[in-house]
Amino acid sequence: MRIVIVGGASSLGQALKPVLSEYAEVITAGRRGCDIHLDLTAPAELMALPQGIDAVINTAARFGGESFADMVEAENVNALGVLKLCHACSNARVGHLVQISSIFACLDPASPFYGVYSSSKRHGDELAQLFSTRFGLPLAILRPSRLYGVGQAQRKHHPLLSAIIDKAEKSEEILIHGSNDALRNFLHIDDLAEIVSRVVRRKIVGAYNCTNVEDVRYSEIVGAAIEAFGSRSTMRFLTERPDIPDSIFPLDDSLYRLIDYSPKISISLGMTMEAARRRIAR
Repeated sequence: MRIVIVGGASSLGQALKPVLSEYAEVITAGRRGCDIHLDLTAPAELMALPQGIDAVINTAARFGGESFADMVEAENVNALGVLKLCHACSNARVGHLVQISSIFACLDPASPFYGVYSSSKRHGDELAQLFSTRFGLPLAILRPSRLYGVGQAQRKHHPLLSAIIDKAEKSEEILIHGSNDALRNFLHIDDLAEIVSRVVRRKIVGAYNCTNVEDVRYSEIVGAAIEAFGSRSTMRFLTERPDIPDSIFPLDDSLYRLIDYSPKISISLGMTMEAARRRIAR
């Protein structure tokens, strides 16, 4: 079996490679640091994939920002780039495309978390589904919740989570804005790697949300980090600051039943894994 990971230098791409390599030849594709060059912002005629590929997994994404340039870039990668990748898969007669989207593609525009990232991810899903229907490309769309993992790779996307871990390691006071003990859903990147691997092996098609089976409050995250580091940290709510709103999604386990697997890494285990890494790195 031959698999191409688009965005092979991404944190998810790097987590996927050893899992997939257990049963397949894995080829990474991306703008830099990969086996083959592939740029989702390039013209469609310049985007080509090798022949004889059984599956393509797209982990590439732009997280957007507030400027006009950020918005254009996000649409170019997350929506138009996905459409061009579908076309390249069809031309190369790829047997299966797995598009890694985001649970944020499901957000209502009224949500405080809605932005160009969620909008462009939704557009990408819709374009991929349209192409799949019109041209018969076998397609799976996976929408994971907030990803985290061991190491530095995910820190920039979750500053509060990173700050909690850092302060717990140093036994410093952990401050949470507002009085709401906000709910979150975090999916460990190792769990997602196993989910994607099973989707590829079973050639699952369709669109599926991928969330952890349990939501967690910030106080639970703080408690898990304190326990993992054996920390003397305490937590305090800054009630004079605006509340942090909840951000969770209904659990849909339909994919997990199809692949006989559901996320195994709790927030407590995730914190323990990160604490162990830091102790070894000292």
